[in-house]
Amino acid sequence: MASKYAFAPTLRELRFLFCQTGEPSASTRYSPLPSLPERSISVVDSDEKRSFLTRAYPTMKKANPHTPILIRGALGVGPRVWARHEHGREEVQDLSGLSDKEIEERVAGLVRGS
Repeated sequence: MASKYAFAPTLRELRFLFCQTGEPSASTRYSPLPSLPERSISVVDSDEKRSFLTRAYPTMKKANPHTPILIRGALGVGPRVWARHEHGREEVQDLSGLSDKEIEERVAGLVRGS
């Protein structure tokens, strides 16, 4: 999974924008997991119940510690992701109505620069 999120060397920033309460953004949302004692790790919800960012952000950040990954919430906007590459070139993908797997494929395509 880490190789999916090996960012292209030209990627300067990855930016997510979504509504924190809107239904179209439900599969995109980031909600940090509560602090759990080490022995109760198995209590954490399964991947199906967690959003893409909750699941994928730690992996992306660990694999690319020097690339900013911005997560922005705004009321009433549809979920989108921007990839800013060198020389100011930006790519944007609409994530409305996509499943977790489809979001993962779109983001992986953006971060590889394809």
